[in-house]
Amino acid sequence: MWLLIKGGRVLDPAQGRDFLADVLINRAQGRIVAVGPGVRNELGAESPVETLDATGLCVAPGFIDLHTHLREPGREDEETIESGVQAAVAGGFTAVTAMPNTQPPADSAAVVEFVRRRGDELGLARVYPVGCISKGREGRELAPLGELAEAGARAFSDDGSPVMNARLMRLAMEYSLAVGLPLLLHEEDTNLTAEGVVNEGRSATLAGLKGMPAVAEEVLVARDLLLAAKTGARVHFCHLSSARSVEMVRQARGRGLAVTAEATPHHITLTDEAIRTYDARVKVNPPLRTGQDAEALVAGLADGTIGAIATDHAPHTQEEKEREFDVAPFGMVGLETAFAVAYTRLVRGGSGKSADGTGVDGRGAGGKRGEGAEGAGSGETPRLTLLQLVDRLSTGPARILGVPGGRLAAGDPADITLFDPEATVRVDAARFRSRSRNTPFDGWELRGQIVATLVGGRVVYRTERP
Repeated sequence: MWLLIKGGRVLDPAQGRDFLADVLINRAQGRIVAVGPGVRNELGAESPVETLDATGLCVAPGFIDLHTHLREPGREDEETIESGVQAAVAGGFTAVTAMPNTQPPADSAAVVEFVRRRGDELGLARVYPVGCISKGREGRELAPLGELAEAGARAFSDDGSPVMNARLMRLAMEYSLAVGLPLLLHEEDTNLTAEGVVNEGRSATLAGLKGMPAVAEEVLVARDLLLAAKTGARVHFCHLSSARSVEMVRQARGRGLAVTAEATPHHITLTDEAIRTYDARVKVNPPLRTGQDAEALVAGLADGTIGAIATDHAPHTQEEKEREFDVAPFGMVGLETAFAVAYTRLVRGGSGKSADGTGVDGRGAGGKRGEGAEGAGSGETPRLTLLQLVDRLSTGPARILGVPGGRLAAGDPADITLFDPEATVRVDAARFRSRSRNTPFDGWELRGQIVATLVGGRVVYRTERP
């Protein structure tokens, strides 16, 4: 009935706590009973307690991913809800949002309810369905947002497709405000990105590939900031990639707008120079951009302009990704690498190394690579504290989505991630729990290993400590 996580470094950004402590859990209730030194003493001597030794480990509120593609229903060859949540808990994520670009899309109560129920049945990571903004994700007619919310949707998005019609976007903002749920926005003017496959710039020219300009993202960010100011809606910008987008969001938040944003581990770690290998595993949308853009994203994460790190986990089959670069689909998997990539880049001060000593493009963001101790990197300069990183992976996403979690205090759900900050890990895509292997980080040497993941006080993932 009782579980004691003993002797770990407790990281609780919601309360600003970073200290050595025990965490006592009531398994029957699935909740935390107490956090602090010697909390075992709160139980009677006769109470049976299972102990999980966390010596040398960090104990954090469970990570929450705001941007996961689970593919089911419709593309179970790429991913299923089951394989996706197995990948999630292996990556330290206790909850994921299920993006709506399935087949059929999540524009009906039936699809939303199916995703929610399937997630509940599996009992691994919590699954929060996201409903479509528009019917069929076609950007023409508003989806029944009220019905989707009643069926269990926790947000609305046409992710993978932008809402190009400004009038429809305004209506979506007004209706989403009425039901009290945020909009998760994919910002891309497709008139500017038509047939583009990589970031517009020098790398695209040298590679002979058609570019997607950063301004295609920026014009819709600007439009939707104006609409958010008009409506007062809660707007969240998915996978920001442009320095100018970050600055616009920073200014809007400074004016008090209820807007938030996320950045992905790959956009802060890789640059558009990665395309010189023509490896379609680095083909993503929005595309990898310049080192300057990557640094702006890191600065946004550091100062809180960007409140979440999200994976944009986008599984594809090997056959799909082995096509010519121009015709291969956009996207990479990220649930099982997100923590180590972000921790190495942002806290350890390095960008990681592949097996041959280089990154995918021979460089990480800003053209550097390497690794070092927390706060004293030998490659890039660390930009976030460990407490800030946990906030962007857990506390921030919980706040943005409006779901339980992101805190370690008495009465909170016992959704907890344990990780070893000193472990060195080599990414091996062949061992992923995801059905797909499309990651450019395969073979990279990174720092930080997920050791255990608990959901509702149950250990749903555990690995041998190094």
